[in-house]
Amino acid sequence: MAIKLNNGFKMPIIGLGVWRMEKNDVKDVILNAIKIGYRYFDCAAYYQNEAEVGEALAEAFQTGLVKREDLFITTKLWNSEHGHVLESCKDSLKKLRLDYLDLYLVHLPLATKHTGVITFASVLDEDGVLDIDTTISLETTWHAVEDLVYAGLSRSIGISNYNIFQTRDCLAYSKVKPAVNQIEIHPYFQRDSLVKFCQKHGICVTAHTPLGGAATNTELFGTVCCLDDPIIKGVAEKHKKTAAQIALRWGIQRNTVVIPKSSKLDRLKENFQALDFELTEEDMEEIKSMDRKYRTIQTEKFWGIDVYG
Repeated sequence: MAIKLNNGFKMPIIGLGVWRMEKNDVKDVILNAIKIGYRYFDCAAYYQNEAEVGEALAEAFQTGLVKREDLFITTKLWNSEHGHVLESCKDSLKKLRLDYLDLYLVHLPLATKHTGVITFASVLDEDGVLDIDTTISLETTWHAVEDLVYAGLSRSIGISNYNIFQTRDCLAYSKVKPAVNQIEIHPYFQRDSLVKFCQKHGICVTAHTPLGGAATNTELFGTVCCLDDPIIKGVAEKHKKTAAQIALRWGIQRNTVVIPKSSKLDRLKENFQALDFELTEEDMEEIKSMDRKYRTIQTEKFWGIDVYG
């Protein structure tokens, strides 16, 4: 099951995110995921595990488990690299052991001071606040990302964590239209207006954190998880599915790509099985009523400011 992007390429509607995946686990997880049926892997320079993903992909190709053209690989430009787009993309390709990407995203709609080190802490000033570089505009960054398409380094390009106004502006100044906007979406944070705006203008929406961040975001940010909500549990019981499968299926039926993360084999299988059933219109409406406009990734905890505004 796939979504056709505005440039004609197809993107699988379910993928595997590798954020916060331990380096030692990556190879086995990727290879197991391919065996299960996953064909889309969502990476980023910031995740610090592109080399491990590349090792797994190389083995998958060498052993004939899968062909390069069968996979859809995404990675992202980190905040501190907005002035070094070509170098950053080439570095990711080298680590991933690929000749081209299927999708390259601007990770966040802001540039920070270039340090040569890609970590959360590297973009903080002496007061522990995000050190935003006001000399690089998002338009300048986007035109540099467009050059990656012309150079054959990425088939598609897109944006991530852009709000409706930033997305509108990107559409206005783009020569190559963004194919994707990857944003936080889950039943507690449904973002109807942004989803509708993107889809109206031919931008595929990818839902990161589609399960609401679960225990990890609770630990990092003190947030609550939608999977514990009685509505989700009730729909899950009705369909004899897990709460996670219900949340993913809800996202799929909104015509959004979902990229849950898990390192556990049983969870990988379980998440992929969200393709195997359908929710009723009544189910969809019931889950729609859950929206709290509740973001679980709260950047001010680390950066001293809320970059989402």
